[in-house]
Amino acid sequence: MGARGHRVLGLIASFVITVDKLELLRDPHFRPACTINPVLSCTDVMVSAQASVFGFPNPLLGLAGYPVLVATGAALLGGARLGRWYCLALGAGTLLGAGFCMWLMSQALYAIGALCLWCCLVWAVTVVACCVSAHHIVRRGLLPTPRRLAIAVLEFPWAVPVVWCGTVVVLVGCRFWFYWRTLL
Repeated sequence: MGARGHRVLGLIASFVITVDKLELLRDPHFRPACTINPVLSCTDVMVSAQASVFGFPNPLLGLAGYPVLVATGAALLGGARLGRWYCLALGAGTLLGAGFCMWLMSQALYAIGALCLWCCLVWAVTVVACCVSAHHIVRRGLLPTPRRLAIAVLEFPWAVPVVWCGTVVVLVGCRFWFYWRTLL
């Protein structure tokens, strides 16, 4: 996958979660393929109140948002120059999405006590999309940015998503260490 291929992964993950959620609503005994053990249990996540925060299944947000990201990536690959308003709106949207994903991550870790692997992929993709949007905004000078911060963002665009996702991996490892160590 190319630099913008992560957005397609987010769309695929949102689609799979939506299909599984609809099947679970249709048949309460349905067991998604990603329900593997007590920790990696998509079922536990999907039946939680947090899975439908706004009154509809959360992955529908991904089905609405990721096509915008995919189309934006395709437009940029085609040489389009996006307007300032569009880039800032996309940046705000991906930032809100990343914030929502981090809230969902905290709920999965500390309230639900289980992980959905597809959801984890959505978290990672959304974090990367947020960081890519921020990098684009800084590179184009669309918002005032302190010079040293802009230099760091432009020189090391990989640093924030790597540290961010790495921190999530450490949190997951620590939270479920009681289970992971039984597998060693």
